[in-house]
Amino acid sequence: MSAPHDPRPIGVFDSGIGGLTAVRELFRRLPHESIVYFGDTARLPYGNKSRETVTRFALEISAFLVRRDVKCLVVACASASSHALDELRARFTLPIVGVIEPAARAAVAASPGGRIGVVGTLATVGSGAFPHAVQALAPGAGVRLRACPLFVPLVEEGWLDHPVTRLVAEEYLAELRAAQLESLILGCTHYPLIAPLIGELMGPGVTLVDSGAEAARATVDLLAGRGLLAPVPAPGDGPRHHFYLSDEPRRRSFARVAESFLGRPLPQVTVVDQTDLPWFERPHVSTTRSGEPDA
Repeated sequence: MSAPHDPRPIGVFDSGIGGLTAVRELFRRLPHESIVYFGDTARLPYGNKSRETVTRFALEISAFLVRRDVKCLVVACASASSHALDELRARFTLPIVGVIEPAARAAVAASPGGRIGVVGTLATVGSGAFPHAVQALAPGAGVRLRACPLFVPLVEEGWLDHPVTRLVAEEYLAELRAAQLESLILGCTHYPLIAPLIGELMGPGVTLVDSGAEAARATVDLLAGRGLLAPVPAPGDGPRHHFYLSDEPRRRSFARVAESFLGRPLPQVTVVDQTDLPWFERPHVSTTRSGEPDA
């Protein structure tokens, strides 16, 4: 008897394009799966917004993706995972994976002495979600937190190797560097793009935990365990990906930065608008290669 399969796409969303780091890991581990991605570029960052606002945004975007018949949701945003995951799971019946619990498991596994750090947005750090998840797994672990609100705009601007980014990172990480950590959770999916800088400053003895990549790995396990993996495509066929943004970035660097997150050229990107609920597609508007079919 053949194993069950589900060809429907995986839905992924983030406050901007940082969640493409999770998509990159999904591409690597699940090459047969189709991805529908939503980046809320009109309303980023989420890290300085209230729990109520982040939850409302997450519900709107999830409803948009559910209407595209996704088989599961990956909340590739630590702020939304911290504030909205319970509400999303109460509202929608499909499987939902956040970034908090998978990253906490990886950090605990990499930290036999229980010395764990977390860097994230103001919302993520203020929520206490990472310490709660870590201590549920390892009650004796100690968790050091540091909010790094400037990392997201610096990464979105493409300043990955800029001297200003180094100065900001040195300031943010100074206390964590002195704490003799065993692991450091990159508690925002934007942060892996500056992981080389963070790793250099923290030193070789600190394992960096990519929260988006860990969420992608958890998604692989979930789909495999529930028989929801896509079938192997026929020759000449393959997965179809579609990316949505809530605003079209005007910076020339957008495609370069987005492709740095993704590790490959962008599929077709469609801008959607919100004049009233629900989200709807703005027809015939594409930020890349207008007229090309979905990748």
